[in-house]
Amino acid sequence: MAVFVAIIGAIGWAVSYIYGNRNIAYIVLIIAAVYALIQYFAASSLAVAMTGAEEIEKKDNPRYYRIVENLAITTGIPTPRVFIIDDPAPNAFATGRDPKHAIVAATSGLLAIMDDRELEAVMAHEMGHVENYDIRVSMITFGLVSAIGIISDIVFRMMFFGNNDRNNNSNPIIFIIGLVVVILAPIAALIVQLAISRQREYLADATSALTTRDPEALESALEKLETASRPMAKQNSSTAHLFFVNPLKPGVLAQLFSTHPPLPDRIARLKANAHKF
Repeated sequence: MAVFVAIIGAIGWAVSYIYGNRNIAYIVLIIAAVYALIQYFAASSLAVAMTGAEEIEKKDNPRYYRIVENLAITTGIPTPRVFIIDDPAPNAFATGRDPKHAIVAATSGLLAIMDDRELEAVMAHEMGHVENYDIRVSMITFGLVSAIGIISDIVFRMMFFGNNDRNNNSNPIIFIIGLVVVILAPIAALIVQLAISRQREYLADATSALTTRDPEALESALEKLETASRPMAKQNSSTAHLFFVNPLKPGVLAQLFSTHPPLPDRIARLKANAHKF
C-alpha cells in the first residue's frame, strides 16, 4: 500500500512541477483514493461479470457445492457464493473484500477433469485466499494498479496534448523527469502486483494442504493441470491474478509478467514441505 501511494504521489509531484501548481498533486491523490474505494466495493462484481461466471445453488451441482460448503465449515468461515464458468479450460478463482462477501468460482473444465480429492484441494486453495484475506489484497492492488494506469495515461496526454502555458516549460530536465515517472509508474505498479500475487499463491497452496491434510491431492491437481491447462475463452489481464492457474495465452511476455509462479515450482514446494503439513 505504501509503495502504491508513493507511486501515485510521484505522478502527482511530476505533474505539479510541470504545471507549477502543487494542488494538482493533491487532486491526483484524491482521485486515486476515491477510485480505489469504489474498486474495493465493486471490483468483485466486476470480476464476476468479466469472467462470465453464473451463480449456482446446491441443487445445480451438489458435488461441487458440498465441497465448498464442507470447506467453509472446516475453516470456520461463512459459505461463499458459488459460481460456475462455462469454459472447458480447467481453472478457478476467489474474490470479494472479506469472508462475509466472498465468491468462489470454478470452470466446467475443472469440474470435469478433477476427482473429488483434487477438486477439494483446488477449492481449499481458493478458500485459502478467502481465509488469508488474499481476496482483499488482490482487490486493493487491482484497484490501485488500475488507478495508476488511468492517472498516468491522463497525465501523459496532458503533458503532450494539453495547453502550452506551463510554468516549468523552460526547464526541460523537470519535464524529462516527469515524463520518465509517468511512463515507469504503471510498470512499477505492475511489478509490485505480480510479486504480491505470486507469494499469495504459494501461501494458498500451503493453506490448502493444511486444511485438507492431503498435500498429495493438490500435487496431483497441479500435475494434471501441467498437461490439461489451457487459456480461457474470456481472457483479461486485469483479473488474471485471481485465478488458480494463469488463464492467459502462453508466451515469453506472458511468462515474464505472469501473476502466478510456474506449476513445477508450486509442486516442488509442496513436495519439499509435505512432512511439515
